Amino acid sequence: MEALVALVAGVLAACGVYLLLRARTYPVVLGLTLLSYAVNVLLFAMGRLSTGAPPLIDAAAPGYVDPLPQALVLTAIVIGFAMTAFVVVLALRALADLGGDHVDGRRCRGRERERP
Repeated sequence: MEALVALVAGVLAACGVYLLLRARTYPVVLGLTLLSYAVNVLLFAMGRLSTGAPPLIDAAAPGYVDPLPQALVLTAIVIGFAMTAFVVVLALRALADLGGDHVDGRRCRGRERERP
């Protein structure tokens, strides 16, 4: 089970880094999202991958699952959603202002840049 979770987190991180290196805005947004999913999977796996264990410490149970990584993942999901929404709005604004979605801010052909 641990190998499968590590493989999934590795694939998510590799795809996220690949998309981050693209020259367009929307693949960068998707890459950031995949990278945050990979971090969430790794944070969730920190709390031990065991089935049938109680979520809190019990005197009768020999092992327990740490609830802190679950709380961290829940917080990371909320923050990741807010940051993704912000980056999408920022990308749409850049698309409207620049006429293109290049990450480096280049304009599309046919539109001149207005200098202040």
